[in-house]
Amino acid sequence: MTELPRKAAARTARLAALPLGYAGRSALGFGKRLGGRNADLVMSEIQQRTAEQLFRTLGELKGGAMKFGQALSVLEAALPEEMAGPYREELTKLQDSAPPMPTQQVREALARDLGPDWKDQLVWLDGGPTAAASIGQVHQGRWHDGREVAVKVQYPGAGEALRSDLKQLSRLARTIGPLVPGIDIKPLIAEMQARTEEELDYRLEADAQRAFAAAFRDDPDFAVPDVVAAGDTTLVTEWMDSTSSLAKIIAEGTQEERDHYGELFVRFLVNGPMRTGMLHADPHPGNFRIIPAADGSPDRMGVLDFGAVARLPEGELPLAMGSLIRIAAIEDDEQLLEGLRREGFVKDRVKIDARLLLDYLSPFVEPTQVERFRFTRAWMQGQFQRVNNPRDPAYTVALKINLPPSYLLIHRTWLGAIGILSQLEAEVPFRQILTESLPGFAEPGADPS
Repeated sequence: MTELPRKAAARTARLAALPLGYAGRSALGFGKRLGGRNADLVMSEIQQRTAEQLFRTLGELKGGAMKFGQALSVLEAALPEEMAGPYREELTKLQDSAPPMPTQQVREALARDLGPDWKDQLVWLDGGPTAAASIGQVHQGRWHDGREVAVKVQYPGAGEALRSDLKQLSRLARTIGPLVPGIDIKPLIAEMQARTEEELDYRLEADAQRAFAAAFRDDPDFAVPDVVAAGDTTLVTEWMDSTSSLAKIIAEGTQEERDHYGELFVRFLVNGPMRTGMLHADPHPGNFRIIPAADGSPDRMGVLDFGAVARLPEGELPLAMGSLIRIAAIEDDEQLLEGLRREGFVKDRVKIDARLLLDYLSPFVEPTQVERFRFTRAWMQGQFQRVNNPRDPAYTVALKINLPPSYLLIHRTWLGAIGILSQLEAEVPFRQILTESLPGFAEPGADPS
């Protein structure tokens, strides 16, 4: 029986080989340059081979390795343009697909979670998966009442692999970092480790999906499938008919489609907490589907995968988050610094230049300063290069910022959303959406409409 590679030593060896392979290719490339080869051509070859090895390994291992690769994929737009080509191609392969596991394993999981009479409930099951990802895969089926359903089953050994991979990737963060320049690897992995157990609990995921399905039922813009049944490692939901995902819009969509789905994407992320008290925190393109309308009305957006959600203590996004973004948008740097200290982003004894702090936060603020903002790869690359350049004054600010635990998942989701909007190159009424739906962003006493 085929499973996820479960032995920690074997998985560790494959992950540890990644920086070694990069070092070897770099040394070989140096030799070629000494031999007269064009430096740009040699570097391009190294990047192509590095991208192929890195993301092929992450995809084949699934578990935490693939989940890490998927998290990187939404930040692809931040990569420097000269290396974006090979990395973009390999990263996007992780957004919507992965090799499948045998059908027999699926049947064993169904018997374990739904009981020995599971075939009386699930009267038909497609032999091959329709989608496969980091810790599970999805099959189409038919429930006994005639409903078409999606059957998500967790890979055997997924929990062990997820924990082991993220632990090893954390150890390798410093050496893997140069493979993906411009992206800070260590905090990304740390936040993923903190969410491991929640993502492995399919019953917890079912509870979140039920809440979102109820909140968005009959919505003209969004669709969330209802939960039909759930077990420890199995989740059965209503089937969603969709033609493609945001990944396809990113690859070949028209500008009108990019703008339309970019706006829907933002509206769902910001409206979800208002309706459910939870933030959908896995913003990669494969989770957002295109649902064609039969009556000629605009297509809707379907949303999948509620394994990663931020359960918000106050039942909505923090009031301080909206008010601080508003204060930053009007460039009141002193009030911004005071508010960030109050929220714990800047500790009491840390000295920091208020103007540099405002500059550092511009990726989160600039889109709110105009009626409609055009997100582009070039804009995101510029932002990332600026805050990751040791020679830029804004770079020192990052070393002094403290991210409170309650904001960790919100921050990753927000950053991932900006990454997807930049991949879409979408123009979005960002300020209007935040004014309508983000607590604290509208001027005090103002009518959000």
